[in-house]
Amino acid sequence: QVQLVESGGGLVQAGGSLRLSCAASGHTFDSYTMYWFRQALGKDREFVAAVTWNVGNTYYADSVKGRFTISRDNTKYTVYLQMNSLKPEDTAVYYCAARRGPPLGEPAGIPYWGQGTQVTVSS
Repeated sequence: QVQLVESGGGLVQAGGSLRLSCAASGHTFDSYTMYWFRQALGKDREFVAAVTWNVGNTYYADSVKGRFTISRDNTKYTVYLQMNSLKPEDTAVYYCAARRGPPLGEPAGIPYWGQGTQVTVSS
């Protein structure tokens, strides 16, 4: 059973940085795409970034492109989201997710999710 555990959330001032981590276990992830989604209060869950586990191709939402970087460490089975130049509108619960196969831009159809970690950006 795939398990995903996020860490690294917190409170930061606008313009600051945070790095989220997602520890993955329960499977070999060679054919998987790993994701970060986020959900702000009262809003739908939205795609943030994705990385293919084997090749390391990356994908980003336009709203975070140039500020966020997704990466993975194959030896530690961990996915990271480095978030720089944070804005108040980045405030949300951030979720790590995983799916076997190519990237999707929507949460539907992604079977594995972590519990989420809160990121709050103050102005």
